[in-house]
Amino acid sequence: MLDHPLPPFPDGFLWGASTSGYQVEGGWDADGKGPSVVDARTDFPAGTADYTVASDHYHHLEEDVALFAELGLTAYRFSVQWSRVIPDGDGEVNPAGLAFYRRLVDLLVEHGIEPVVTLYHFDLPQALALKGGWGSRATIDAFVRYAQLLYRELGHAVRYWLTINEQNMMVLHGQQLDILDGPANRDVNVYQKNHHMLLAQARAMAALHEQLPGALIGPAPNIAYVYPASPDPADVIAADDFNAVRNWLYLDVAVHGRYHPVAWAHLQATGQAPTVDPGDAQVLAAAHPDFLAFNYYATHTVAAPARDGSVDAPEGMDQQIAVGMPGLFTAVPNPWLPKNAFGWEIDPVGFRMTFRAIYDRYHLPLLVTENGLGAFDTLEPDGSVHDPYRIEYLAAHIEQIQRAIGDGVDVLGYCPWSAIDLVSTHQGVAKRYGFIYVDRTDDDLRSLARHRKDSFGWYQKVIAANGLPG
Repeated sequence: MLDHPLPPFPDGFLWGASTSGYQVEGGWDADGKGPSVVDARTDFPAGTADYTVASDHYHHLEEDVALFAELGLTAYRFSVQWSRVIPDGDGEVNPAGLAFYRRLVDLLVEHGIEPVVTLYHFDLPQALALKGGWGSRATIDAFVRYAQLLYRELGHAVRYWLTINEQNMMVLHGQQLDILDGPANRDVNVYQKNHHMLLAQARAMAALHEQLPGALIGPAPNIAYVYPASPDPADVIAADDFNAVRNWLYLDVAVHGRYHPVAWAHLQATGQAPTVDPGDAQVLAAAHPDFLAFNYYATHTVAAPARDGSVDAPEGMDQQIAVGMPGLFTAVPNPWLPKNAFGWEIDPVGFRMTFRAIYDRYHLPLLVTENGLGAFDTLEPDGSVHDPYRIEYLAAHIEQIQRAIGDGVDVLGYCPWSAIDLVSTHQGVAKRYGFIYVDRTDDDLRSLARHRKDSFGWYQKVIAANGLPG
């Protein structure tokens, strides 16, 4: 399609930024908080920080929200830590934990910032993990009870809700990262756990619509547009298989209440199909998301699977670098794309294609809940942080949002990762994403002082102009 002149961003477009609770809050056991599966992790790479202090947002709440307001954010996407409000996941409610999130949403509203609340971002309460985690149907009931509590306590100030962050990444990579529900449950079929999460999500969506009729809710998977390595039909069908098992399996159930046929056939053929109890299909079909959120960092490129059944396993592989699946596809590098310092391919045009693919398939409004550039930022002696590479990355992706809008896609907003520096899942504090620099390292808490990066001033201007500078 020929590119038309860039359309303006619509009035009311949500210019936001994102974090997750366990990566930014710290205060891991403060004021009655219980441990989560990420708190229980012990396998951090040498020299990489854990999440006990993180960016200490728990103790810098007012300061941080004031900075978000200065930045000009009209939305802030964050997650509630389940074990902060219900320490064991399904027992007594912790009033201090609820008070923290009430204070956060009220501060946001006071500053004119729309709260976008994620119910679950990788941090299952450890007590539930020890009882079977997502392998147990009891966790479904616990999740719904937790969601209903948040709707009741925060619904006065929150219109936008997200169910589960990157469920597909938890299923595909969660056991390597111990973020699915902990190492104690690794012998349970991950697709049975996935099925239970899908049921929990469906019931949480239905509960929101019943409890808060004016509120909106949707899932938040990580979606990566996929390219076939060549026009060879074997590569093209490998790319379609990739889409089925990585992307559409999760969104088809969330939107249509049924499994993607190719994905389901693969699960049956490989002995991974979950047990579906009577009534499950009705629960899934009764849920209707109001919009779809998605996280985008990179596209992937795949080829037909190797004849010997082997798959590539790139060194340093993480969830943003494709890895093959036996019998379906093998991942290959894309020679047309540059890479960042961590081996992730950079593809702004693929962002536009991802918008098109999701919207064409589901016809629901889209909200970007993560997109950003991790880098080794440097704090200068005068307190400045110069990050032109981040500005370049974000500008290129924002331009492609405009092009997607010009393609007819309904886009609600853009919440890049991240509002403030936090502890990365893979590279700790050293890998920074934020518009705001936090003065700490992986092994030294230092002052935890906040510093505005150059990208802070740049994004401030983008938001004020409702678009890229002319």
